[in-house]
Amino acid sequence: MTSAGILDGKVALVTGGSRGIGAATALRLALEGADVAVGYAHGKEAAEEVVRAVEARGRRAVAVRADAADPAEAAGVVHAAAEALGGLDVLVNNAGVGVIGPLETLSLTEVDRVLAVNVRAVFLASQAAAALMGEGGRIITIGSCMVQRVPGPGGTLYAMSKSALTGLTKALARELGGRGITANLVHPGPIDTDMNPADGPYAAGQAALTALGRFGTAGEVASTVAHLAGATFVTGAEFAVDGGHAA
Repeated sequence: MTSAGILDGKVALVTGGSRGIGAATALRLALEGADVAVGYAHGKEAAEEVVRAVEARGRRAVAVRADAADPAEAAGVVHAAAEALGGLDVLVNNAGVGVIGPLETLSLTEVDRVLAVNVRAVFLASQAAAALMGEGGRIITIGSCMVQRVPGPGGTLYAMSKSALTGLTKALARELGGRGITANLVHPGPIDTDMNPADGPYAAGQAALTALGRFGTAGEVASTVAHLAGATFVTGAEFAVDGGHAA
């Protein structure tokens, strides 16, 4: 089955694309016409399932392994995707890690890993992508609702790492705008994934913090990413897909 959409003929890379928001985004971009590279660190079988689902939609796909904590691999996955699929038009920086806990318990190792994956890897992937993209390139990064509202203790490290992406995105928009490349940021709220299921032990409290009183779906986040991948006059912006968590 082949479908044509706003991304027909484009090539996209979704880091952390083997599950959750990443997998939903890969499938949505394929539905809109893109060929998709699915980045993954550990879930090879899950990434290959996403590849097969993309191919079932009539698009080319490839799974590319990279550990975002490794600076060489964080940039290398961009080049590998472009080589496999013949270029790169859309980068979705989705890979991330979350370490939640009291401030005094956070180790230097945890601090270094969270910043390496959530900040440095996004910078390096965006840097590599910008060198490959032509006019119409899109850099879309997945942030967090905790950038706009931290509802309780324990989120200092995670919120700090995601907040850095706001400055990065705005600066990328200014630096790359003259080349016709946009950069935008999406902040999901509580989203029903295997890492944070809507029926999990902390779900009721998270849902209660939203104006809509529920968890979102990975597909709802993916639809916003797809819109930004096709948008031509939106850059340096932040979009909350959080059910009113920040309201």
